[in-house]
Amino acid sequence: MTTLLGFYQGIGPALSLLVIVTFMLAGAVKGVIGLGLPTIAMGLLGLAMSPAQAAALLIVPSTLTNLWQLAAGGHLRALLKRLWPMQVMIFIGTLLGSVWLGINSGELAAHALGAALLVYALYGLLGRGLSLAAAQERWLGPVCGLITGVVTACTGVFVIPAVPYLQSLGLNRDEMVQALGLSFTVSTLALAIGLAGQGALGAQALGASLLVLAPALLGMFCGQWLRQRISAAVFKRCFFIGLALLGAHLLING
Repeated sequence: MTTLLGFYQGIGPALSLLVIVTFMLAGAVKGVIGLGLPTIAMGLLGLAMSPAQAAALLIVPSTLTNLWQLAAGGHLRALLKRLWPMQVMIFIGTLLGSVWLGINSGELAAHALGAALLVYALYGLLGRGLSLAAAQERWLGPVCGLITGVVTACTGVFVIPAVPYLQSLGLNRDEMVQALGLSFTVSTLALAIGLAGQGALGAQALGASLLVLAPALLGMFCGQWLRQRISAAVFKRCFFIGLALLGAHLLING
């Protein structure tokens, strides 16, 4: 129990409350639109702690919620056959990025996190859907996987360019949700290995991450309830606007 609570005893009650509220909010966003938990968590926690600390906190809730998302849908075998080159390169890119750059680079990591959030938000607000031919998919998938891995290693955010790429494949809703779960699961596990290699994911960090699973799941259930009662399109637009403001702040101020 000392190991589980040690992190929160060290950061104090105010920051502990911020962590709990952040994961409830991040879980709610994921419940409404099917993604956003690590993105929201990294963005908000990046205002008050290092990206390495924030990334370590999201490992357990991100892994378990993405495995849950991955298990639903019935398309896993077909998606693995189609997307395995991208997933392999995400894994390799994350490990290489952890060794080469890492997330423990101080203000540089905070600015990189802000840039990643801003790019993703602008894509969500302004980007138009693309459609890829099978020939393009063969080489572009691994390239997007490698870039996603490096971005993940530097920022803890694994949506760029993986999400736009997956959205360009013409997947139906169930396939898309499961493909996102697959990509995010691979990214989270690779990030965990990278953080452990940098000494940022010890027993205390894992214990602290385990304790935020409950607020993340509570938020996710609330988000799923809310999804039936609000316009998902309006919610998503507000999400991307808020993310753009948050990313711009981190990019400028670090």
